[in-house]
Amino acid sequence: MIITRTPLRISLGGGGTDLPSYYRVNGHGFLIAAAITRHVYIAVNDNFDNDYLLKYSNIERVTDAQSIKHPLLRECIKAFDIPSSIEISSMADIPAGTGLGSSGSFTVGLLKALAQYQHRSLTNEQIAAEAAAIEIDRLGENVGKQDQYIAATGGITALTFRDDESVMIEPLDLSRTVRQRLQEDLLLFYTGVRRSASEVLRGESDSSGAILRSKPSLNETREIGYATRDLLLKGDLTSFGQVLTHQWHLKYSRQPSDLHDEINDIIAAGITHGALGGKLVGAGGGGFILFFAHQKLALREEMARRNLTEVPFGIDYEGSCVIVAN
Repeated sequence: MIITRTPLRISLGGGGTDLPSYYRVNGHGFLIAAAITRHVYIAVNDNFDNDYLLKYSNIERVTDAQSIKHPLLRECIKAFDIPSSIEISSMADIPAGTGLGSSGSFTVGLLKALAQYQHRSLTNEQIAAEAAAIEIDRLGENVGKQDQYIAATGGITALTFRDDESVMIEPLDLSRTVRQRLQEDLLLFYTGVRRSASEVLRGESDSSGAILRSKPSLNETREIGYATRDLLLKGDLTSFGQVLTHQWHLKYSRQPSDLHDEINDIIAAGITHGALGGKLVGAGGGGFILFFAHQKLALREEMARRNLTEVPFGIDYEGSCVIVAN
């Protein structure tokens, strides 16, 4: 049996500029993301029947890879030319559709497991590139590339997405004090709303023309990515927290909705109750709100009053890895 563990992620600055519809027409995208200690687990084992046995939120048993209904399982199995007589199971610490990059983590973890199963020597960067190609190019999902790359590499990382499709990966060399304060003062609260990132981001695609209208906002968001990197390297975490809110205001202006009105009210209340800043994590439409706060008691009490659940986490510096291989 082979089991992989792959982290989920939070975006800290520049989120949205990893969309192909942005970086392909604007030269490059840039963001800062962090892998967190909430994970997707993929188990691969021999199946002594001549079929594919696939266990996720549903169970599939088919003899032909093309008949697999789960699109990511189907395309990963086809990409690696995996024959039948295999069993694949998945579990996750956090449900899908909550803004933490679960589909990217799932795909990376699955490819990592299949590579180990086939005794293939692939770097995590190669696995990230293949995962992004499967989601974006083969399946045509309206998602960016940050999820696959931060899930594969881990840590707190600067990612540059070039218009030639190459990705530059720069782990941030943060002081021990900054790393510790980020782990202690970043807080995640679940709104209870789940959604498809691909559907939300469809409004940011070229086909709708929305990318043209949102270009100034995303250009500013890219600059915030650079500012976030500089603030973290300098250890100016007060300004870092305030920049989170500025990013939220840019997203809010691009994606106005009744739900985002509610999110905006929650973020404002969080700041009133002690947070230095906050933003919605992921594509939008619900999921998790990320706050940065030194004083946490009043913030936690206010979020509990609003029935938002806190999910504790730390930073995962390992990235996607094999935890069982026998």
